[in-house]
This record gives sequence, C-alpha cells and structure tokens, in this order.
Amino acid sequence: MKPNKKYPVIELTDIKKTYTTSAGVETRALRGVNLTIHEGDFVAIMGASGSGKSSLMSIIGLLDKHFEGTYKLEGKDISELSDGTMSELRSKSIGFIFQQFNLLKRTTVLENVLLPTTYRSRPDDEIRALNAIKQVGLEQYIDNHTNQLSGGQMQRVAIARALMMNPSILLADEPTGNLDHKTAHEIMDLFTTINKQGTTIVLITHEDDIAAYAKQRYELYDGLFKKGSDQ
Repeated sequence: MKPNKKYPVIELTDIKKTYTTSAGVETRALRGVNLTIHEGDFVAIMGASGSGKSSLMSIIGLLDKHFEGTYKLEGKDISELSDGTMSELRSKSIGFIFQQFNLLKRTTVLENVLLPTTYRSRPDDEIRALNAIKQVGLEQYIDNHTNQLSGGQMQRVAIARALMMNPSILLADEPTGNLDHKTAHEIMDLFTTINKQGTTIVLITHEDDIAAYAKQRYELYDGLFKKGSDQ
C-alpha cells in the first residue's frame, strides 16, 4: 500500500482557461485556479453548471493543454511535453470514469475491461483484467454482455477498466449521476476502498452526500475556488 500524502501528484498554479467564439466573444472558464493534490488524496471538486468543473477536469486529465498557468503531473510540467509523451503519460497515470459508463455494447465484461490494452498489450493482460474485475466484485459476470447488467454493475465495469493499467490517479466525472441512491453509495464505498489501497482519486460531483466521501472538498464558483475550500 502506498503511503498517503507522500508527494504532490497534481500541482496546478494560476490556471486560466478562456474560450473564444467564432465571433470573437471570450468566456473565462477558469480565472486563476491553484490546487495541489498529494499521492493518496481523495478530492471532491464541486460547483454548479458553468462553474468551470468540466474545463478543470479536462486539464487535469491531459485532454486539454491550451490554457495559461502551470500544471505539473507527477512532477512533470506538461507544457514541456510533446503530444505523444503526454498521451503516454495519460494512459499510464490516469484512469477515467464517466457518468455515462462509456462501455461497448454487445461485448462482455472481460472484453470491455481489456479495452485499454488494445494498443499496449502485455502477456499478462487477461490476468490483470480478471483481477480488476474481481476487485470491483463482478467475477461472476465476466462473460455477461454489458446490456445484461444493471447501472451499478456497468459502472463497476467502467471502474475495473479504469484500474486495468494500474493508474496512480482516478478521475471520476459525476460517476453516480445515473445511479439510484443506494447504488450510488455502494459505488462510493468502492471508491473509498480503492483510495485506501493507495490510489489518488479526483471526483467531480454536484451532490453533497457524494462529496462527503472525499477527504478534501473544493467548490468552484465562476472559475475560482470559493473561500473556505480545503486549500
């Protein structure tokens, strides 16, 4: 198990993001965000629609490098990385979990979990996939197609897929948004277990009871963290 708060894995300094329409109209999505997340942290980022949550998640997830400020992921300044190196770092270090699950239909649980290995295969891929499926409690559904699963089970498949490459960070964007109350809390209990095993988790949510599972909580408002957030 990795020790908590060993070193910063995410360091955001004065991050600004501006969108410009074809008519030249500018919208400031982020207006100088500062955030440091350490190894083993479990962080919730909250905020209303339009607060900048999605823009911040895209930057943290290395899906958007067009911003002002400095972002260091595991000590590497991403502005200094080529697109290929950044893509490699993203696939190695970050696992993504989304509200919509993003599973392939008419394919088995095992096939979905193996998807990240399509371009980076290793001899032990299937063993690691089976271990990830067991970790989320779906070993009896390995050969089931995703359309045979409940919403909670599909999200567990998505979590297993995110864990497949043994990332140091999980980014979860509204992961309980399509789940009922009971199932949502079962999924959050699973996140808590994964975090206790050493994985850093960054959770985007608008629900107070879901954010309560995190160790630190930050609230975005108009592109900045509100005073009183855990900074």
